[in-house]
Amino acid sequence: MNSKQRVHAALRRQPVDRVPIHVTFHPHTVAALARVLEVPRHAVEDIFANDVRMTWVNNDYFALGVTHDQDGEGHTDFWGIRWVQRGSVNRLAEFPLAAMTPDQVRKFCFPLQHVEELLSRLGPFVAGAYEHFLGCDVSPCVLEMYRRLRGPQRLAADMESEPDLIEEMLDRCAAFAALLAELACRRFPLDWLWAGDAAPPREAHSIPPELWRRLVKPHLQLVFDVGKRHRLWVGYRGCGDLRPILPDLIDMGLDVLHLGPNTCADVDPLDLCREFGSKIAFVGGLPTHDVLVRGTAEEVRRSTRRLIDGMTSRGGGYVLAPTEGLPPETPPDNILAMYAEAGQGREEIQDRAADYRAKHAQN
Repeated sequence: MNSKQRVHAALRRQPVDRVPIHVTFHPHTVAALARVLEVPRHAVEDIFANDVRMTWVNNDYFALGVTHDQDGEGHTDFWGIRWVQRGSVNRLAEFPLAAMTPDQVRKFCFPLQHVEELLSRLGPFVAGAYEHFLGCDVSPCVLEMYRRLRGPQRLAADMESEPDLIEEMLDRCAAFAALLAELACRRFPLDWLWAGDAAPPREAHSIPPELWRRLVKPHLQLVFDVGKRHRLWVGYRGCGDLRPILPDLIDMGLDVLHLGPNTCADVDPLDLCREFGSKIAFVGGLPTHDVLVRGTAEEVRRSTRRLIDGMTSRGGGYVLAPTEGLPPETPPDNILAMYAEAGQGREEIQDRAADYRAKHAQN
């Protein structure tokens, strides 16, 4: 069973030889693992046998795409948003539409001239598409994209006094995400399409469920519809408590939910699977900072085993993943412990690294 077959089977709730794995490594984590295994950075994902090969093509610069060596270093993206590194991730620092009047905001141009460059991020994955499960992420799609452009304070003010502006800009944000999704689906042999956005309250920039249904849901549906037209699995990840709107997302066509660090934060993933596992599959749920970064290897093994056994025994499709990308401070022993519980022991991974070194030493 190759990776593509394994993930499709898991999402269909069919038997698999082992739980599929989808881990996103911070670039600095990749460098650390490459040193431990004595292989080049580009070989790490193959050696760890990640089943899902996925990248983003929209505005997601927190830990991907552009990295910096020192705190305080930054860059400005294609949208004019300024990012500055804080710790191991980039943080929003300047919002290009923050000082503009509503009329000026309406004249903002999305980076259509950079669409080809954004889509090119998928190119390196095509060669392995027969064997690996290929994904594309077009988040943030609606409200979160506008927040990054306008800033949280002006967004809040617009929601109070500029309803027409909000409607117009959320529609434009969704249209750009849908364009990226449509082009990606046409050009690349994708297996799933991921959307994402802000959700009901748990974050300062989130909104009540009833307002989400009125402002965000119709626009987000445009992106979901792209994946459905192309007969792909549609996944979703969001900032905030998704539990109140999860039935809405399912009605919209959701197939796979990412269990992020604050997704349905007060609900055990196993209970969530028991309630919704017959309708959707799940990815994630293994706490990144509380377990993988701060825990012992034994604690990682116990948490991973509980999650795998619980999610798969409650009728849901499941793909093992941390709640978020693994940061540089994650101990390599903990990463290996997680993989061991997923059916890939330390010796197997070390043997792959040794085989890689031997093969390339001969060349």
